[in-house]
Amino acid sequence: MRWFVPGRLEVLGKHTDYAGGPSLLAAVDRGVVVDLTDGADAIVVESAALPGRLELRPGVDPGLPAGHWGHYVQSVLDRLHLNFGELRPARLSVESDLPLASGMSSSSALVVAVALALIDHNGLRERAQWRADIDGDIDLAGYLATMENGLSFGSLEGRRGVGTFGGSEDHTAMLCCREGQLTEFTFCPIEERRTVPMPAGWSFVVAVSGVLAEKTGAALASYNEASQLARELVEEWNSATGRSDATLAEALDSSEDALLGLEAISEDDDWLADRLTAFVTERRAIADAVVALQNGDVEAFGRAAELSHRTADQALGNQIPETNRLQSLARELGAPAASGFGAGFGGSVWALVPTVDADAFAASWLERYLAEYPGLAGAASTLVTRPGRPAHRR
Repeated sequence: MRWFVPGRLEVLGKHTDYAGGPSLLAAVDRGVVVDLTDGADAIVVESAALPGRLELRPGVDPGLPAGHWGHYVQSVLDRLHLNFGELRPARLSVESDLPLASGMSSSSALVVAVALALIDHNGLRERAQWRADIDGDIDLAGYLATMENGLSFGSLEGRRGVGTFGGSEDHTAMLCCREGQLTEFTFCPIEERRTVPMPAGWSFVVAVSGVLAEKTGAALASYNEASQLARELVEEWNSATGRSDATLAEALDSSEDALLGLEAISEDDDWLADRLTAFVTERRAIADAVVALQNGDVEAFGRAAELSHRTADQALGNQIPETNRLQSLARELGAPAASGFGAGFGGSVWALVPTVDADAFAASWLERYLAEYPGLAGAASTLVTRPGRPAHRR
């Protein structure tokens, strides 16, 4: 069997999903393909896109270095085995045309593709445990996200994933977005709010900075810190109010004066104050962006994207000089909207560009960027994309 899983474009929604906030998402027209055939003993995984051939078994430490792609596959095996028992041997061949560690969720696409193939290979959708907890693609996205963050899902027990404290934005986009559409979801729980068409005659050009957004080492710590600060805000809020809100979004929506209360709680802690500002501003930017797209107002959409990027840099702190420069270069070259996206601390920037000009824009953008950052030649790149199909069997 063969599964295709797209990468995702986080149009807006920087570090909002795990805090219960919204994200404006699209699946892209490139991704990860997994071919599965019967195996003899273990689960063997090999790839032309990723280095190495792995022979993996559930519950057995593969002894791989930190950051190795095999940890994502191992987390899938371990979780499926924990929740559903023995897995049939298999051989998996992995192909990908997603740039690695670029912010387009190549690692989550690998998790989803391997999981979907093994789920079908083992007939897990027919199990009573599955039917009790997973009803449709939104539930499936939530479950697959827990393979990375290690949380339980319903009665399906969790175990340590890959060490990230993220949410389910990536998995939701890959399973639930639609071709030619941008979709706003909220999270904790996952709910689809609004879908708007991609503006006719426009495409996204993505510039990969060449600074890897790997979720290892210092980048992993920075990524998790943003999540931890959001949780700390909620803990302080619950302590002060006697409430038991689960997410920052739930706390903010609990009363008309909740924002004032949270601002008072965080006023003596710059880290918490900035984290609150980043979340509140991103929610407003997404609301403005969706209205702009519904009205066909590309310039207003660009203002929302500009607000999102600047707030991410100044309050969330997940942008770097390279992504900031890519964003400003895109605007200088005439793109009405541009923003960094993904976990940040490296990665990529998207720009909205007329489709007829997209290839020329991509070449000029990369040329201008490399003139300022020549050391990233060979690592930086550009691609043109539009919202594509969600995950599907081929």
